[in-house]
Amino acid sequence: METLRFQVVGDAFKKKPLDVKTPSERPASYFGKKVFNREKMYKYLSKDVYEKMIDVMDSGARLDRDVADAVAAGMKQWATENGVTHYTHWFQPLTEGTAEKHDSFIEHDGKGGMVEEFSGKLLVQQEPDASSFPSGGIRSTFEARGYSAWDPTSPVFIIDDTLCIPTVFISYTGEALDYKAPLLRALHAVNVAATEVCHYFDPEVKKVTSNLGWEQEYFLVDEGLYSARPDLLLTGRTLMGHDSAKNQQMDDHYFGAIPERVAAFMRELEITALELGVPCKTRHNEVAPNQFELAPIFEETNLAVDHNMLLMSVMKRVARKHGFRVLLHEKPFDGINGSGKHNNWSLSTDNGVLLHAPGKTPEQNLRFATFIVETLMGVYRHNGLLKASIMSATNAHRLGANEAPPAIISSFLGKQVSELLDHIEKADVSDILAMAGKQGMKMDIPEIPELFIDNTDRNRTSPFAFTGNRFEFRAVGSEANCASAMIALNSAVAEALVDFKKRVDARIPELEQKLKGSGHSAVFHAIIEVLRDDIKTCKPIRFDGNGYSDEWVEEATRRGLDVEKSCPKIFERYLDDSSIQMFESLGVMTKKELEARNEVKWETYTKKIQIEARVLGDLSMNHIIPVATRYQTQLLQNIGNMAVVFPIETADKLSARNKKIIQEIAERTSTIEKEVEELVEARKKANKIADEHQKAIAYHDEVEPKFDIIRYEIDKLELIVDDALWPLPKYRELLFIR
Repeated sequence: METLRFQVVGDAFKKKPLDVKTPSERPASYFGKKVFNREKMYKYLSKDVYEKMIDVMDSGARLDRDVADAVAAGMKQWATENGVTHYTHWFQPLTEGTAEKHDSFIEHDGKGGMVEEFSGKLLVQQEPDASSFPSGGIRSTFEARGYSAWDPTSPVFIIDDTLCIPTVFISYTGEALDYKAPLLRALHAVNVAATEVCHYFDPEVKKVTSNLGWEQEYFLVDEGLYSARPDLLLTGRTLMGHDSAKNQQMDDHYFGAIPERVAAFMRELEITALELGVPCKTRHNEVAPNQFELAPIFEETNLAVDHNMLLMSVMKRVARKHGFRVLLHEKPFDGINGSGKHNNWSLSTDNGVLLHAPGKTPEQNLRFATFIVETLMGVYRHNGLLKASIMSATNAHRLGANEAPPAIISSFLGKQVSELLDHIEKADVSDILAMAGKQGMKMDIPEIPELFIDNTDRNRTSPFAFTGNRFEFRAVGSEANCASAMIALNSAVAEALVDFKKRVDARIPELEQKLKGSGHSAVFHAIIEVLRDDIKTCKPIRFDGNGYSDEWVEEATRRGLDVEKSCPKIFERYLDDSSIQMFESLGVMTKKELEARNEVKWETYTKKIQIEARVLGDLSMNHIIPVATRYQTQLLQNIGNMAVVFPIETADKLSARNKKIIQEIAERTSTIEKEVEELVEARKKANKIADEHQKAIAYHDEVEPKFDIIRYEIDKLELIVDDALWPLPKYRELLFIR
């Protein structure tokens, strides 16, 4: 194994950037080249079918079978012109990844030959094996039937020779077995609720869209080094490894010059993503060595989620071509920053108004305040649920560390917005509706133009920060499907808006009588009265201070916020009465679906910790202890040889250091062996628990804590064992060879 380490290190140093062929045309020309978007629809469909499809996509009209057949025919013509031979329903099961089964277009022609066909039936619906995906008990092994159904709002795309059709995935009995189905329901709910509230300010609004702009962080590791680390290979993170003497403390990687091999990878990734319709905008070095970020322009939330899932898949393929492996685990390396996926979320109307952006008139600013406050109400009422939506065995390593928000959901608003809400809460109605836009800031440098400061600063410790015209949900993990967080957030805001409208409508008749002849608007007065109540109610969720401090944990507890840190217990929030009531009332998920998803979450948590425990035990007993013992033997031989050459007193003096190392190795390997045995016993005990919930808690409380004890001893051994013997690539090699 030690030979492999030095071999892959040597090979990594020799690798050169690949030559990436850049298209001759500008990005705008090849953007969406492999997507059956509206431009392609207009070309390959009849005018009548095209208009019906637009109605389906924009207004949710029913898709008739004859329209589906015509769309399938046009889609097949476009696909075959681009070399496609297969098609697949592409869906997002509860595995956190995507799934696909490729079928060719060929069918018997009845004359002993073959013909290529693709009907509306094949486009709209297929039947994967539902028993083979996580279902939380909804489907038994012998109950295999499940359905994937086309989502017309997310464009079909081509990967290699396959036409990929985004779909929902449901059981034979109708329960959602994926992320897309409940996401679409949550987006519908927030659209309906927000549109109703918008009518107080603009009766012309017909639709409100939820927008999402994600920021994908990731690590790149040389493929050879990756293959020599069984822990990275099997768990996605290093289970052992001492800090490199230099890591990120010099702050020289963040926004630094992108390494050549990495730049070539990024270039090909961007070209591929743009052809697939992913609007890549930003790329840069992140804080930790070999950590990077890619971010697109924001899109409608459902499409943005699909694009993120697609991009993560494409990243892995392109990285291997360039001799890298992508690490999407939230905390692949100890002692340096982990990776997140900030979700920039906002709402906008069909006539182009950003509902979380300040306006220029009192009415516009009242609308702004309304959507800010009701978003906070949703986040406050369901702060535990929102934490559950982003929690996982992997993200638990990142949350609360100094590069990520804490595992307590709060919202940072900034000075001006906070002052606005305080003003609404306390001032008279007549002076309530004034709000400044962006303010100019002149810098005393002739070459620098006037800059504009947003009305908010940024607080990197805030999990849910307002950033000028949107909220940034920073707690989402890099490996996660954004849909999980977006289902919870959009549902929570939809419920808050429904409740807000109900209370406003109830006050209007009384205020109309009271204000009759005064010239004042009963509607606006009712809105302000309800907003005042809600500003007071949701005040505990507002926090502009240091989220890393111990004092904040105590303060958050006093405020009644969820401060639970145990991942399996955090998942319980999905089954709170308030969560079930919200999801069911909005038609997003039923109690049965929520219970099933939690079974999957608990089981997934257990399996991930179980795999890590087995890998850690194997590496400890079969790699680390034998190598440490071999070095110990070499030292013993050296001591014996010293006694042959020198007088006994001189030999003892000269061998004192080696004797100390021999003793330390013996003590540390003994501790490792003892802790691994206890780890195995803890796993055996936990595995006997039938209830998935309790088993996950046992793995969290009894199994996982032993990881750090074993790691500590191994990392200390790494410092004293001969480097030439150490079998695993070290942090300095993993992080600084590019």
